[in-house]
Amino acid sequence: MTKELRRLSILMLLMFLALFASTSVIQVVQAETLAENSRNTRSLYDSYEVQRGSIIASGAAIASSVPTDDVFSWQRVYADAPMWAPVTGYINPALGAATGLEQAMNQELSGTAGSQFLARVERIFTGQPPRGSNVELSLDAGVQRAAFDALGGLEGAVIAIEPSTGRVLAMVTSPSFDTNQLAAHNTAEVNTVYDQLAADPAHPLFNRAIGGDLNPPGSTFKLVVASAALASGDWTPQSTLPNPASYQLPQSSSVVFNASGGTCGPDETVTLADALRLSCNIPFAELAVELGDTAIREEAVKYGFNTSLSIPLSSTPSSYPRGLDDPQTALTGFGQGQVTATPLQMAMVSAGIANEGIVMNPRMVDQVIGADLSVQQTFDDTEFGRALDSALAAELAAMMVANVSDGAASGARMDGVDVGGKTGTAENGSGRPYTLWFTGFAPADNPQVAVAVVIEDGGGEGQSGSGNTIAAPIAKKVMEAVLGR
Repeated sequence: MTKELRRLSILMLLMFLALFASTSVIQVVQAETLAENSRNTRSLYDSYEVQRGSIIASGAAIASSVPTDDVFSWQRVYADAPMWAPVTGYINPALGAATGLEQAMNQELSGTAGSQFLARVERIFTGQPPRGSNVELSLDAGVQRAAFDALGGLEGAVIAIEPSTGRVLAMVTSPSFDTNQLAAHNTAEVNTVYDQLAADPAHPLFNRAIGGDLNPPGSTFKLVVASAALASGDWTPQSTLPNPASYQLPQSSSVVFNASGGTCGPDETVTLADALRLSCNIPFAELAVELGDTAIREEAVKYGFNTSLSIPLSSTPSSYPRGLDDPQTALTGFGQGQVTATPLQMAMVSAGIANEGIVMNPRMVDQVIGADLSVQQTFDDTEFGRALDSALAAELAAMMVANVSDGAASGARMDGVDVGGKTGTAENGSGRPYTLWFTGFAPADNPQVAVAVVIEDGGGEGQSGSGNTIAAPIAKKVMEAVLGR
């Protein structure tokens, strides 16, 4: 071989290796980044031209694809669409739009995720048509149905999670909508439906379980304040607080009252445990000022406040702001003022307390399953962090059980089961309907479910309804469904 030919051969080999390396990087390393690029129309069309994988709950498809005779090849179909709308969302090729898990798990459902590279190569060699993978959820269809039916026509949301794992068991929101109408391929009809939903003052497109216009958590936030007090080492459940019938906020002319309008019990002082059990506003306002906004915020952050969570749907961060003055800090003591929360967040508070002080990252997906039934990806249980020492968490859990058995959260009682819980009735301004809350867990000795319920617009009762009479019974039905009662 001549010197020139040898050099040319080496050059050709180097060029081939460079080409192989660059294409490998694109196909493997950069695949997910390129697929997520909004300007990648090839990825967009690929996701519509393949048979998209199903979204599965309790062994049944709640979102699947059927063949069509239009340019998009496949039509997305949703089972029990209003019930599952906040979970599945919808995907529409005519509009290039996607929401919910259809958006968050698009690469897996369309078969373009990096973990599916080998499956794509295999289909090329075998001549099989392209297929997306199925996404198997942690949600339980029976619990989802119980939550949906219990919420009924009320405006609000319910979420249930497994305390020890963070697995989401149910997520419903009301009012809801039919995702099939927004997945249709007739652009004009879909736009008409969407415009009507977007203009609806009840906001059916909101996923109130993890976002929307966030509400003050009301007295459910007393759990975080009590947690901060116990964590400080300066307070126990039997520590006492002053018990006046009214309280003038520090450096302010504003006066706050307990829900009863009187004192929290007959004595001049009240224990921390009884203040929580009876849901007293004034003792918790005083406690919040004594603890200070920094201590409360730091405790709230340990439970997930001020963090956007990916479950893989992205949640709106619940908020406990920095730099609150004493009057504002006092209001946050009973969940008013500038503190806001999602039901997901308040479920995480109950779950963390129930799980010996450890807060788990919530998640909705168990595994991704290929068209050949192989498991391509699994999702592990992971810790968000420790919010409270285990011994202190046990004390706070016992205080929550007392709330239900002999306190302000009696609407969540179950025969033969100890339930821990906390209600909330949040004010929204003069004359405006209350926001009603419940969060809790069951059974107390081996928690299998933590739940949070929010009811907006006063549950149709203006300022007459309460978290105990409206939100707590809904949570009870969801917990019963999990426990098989």
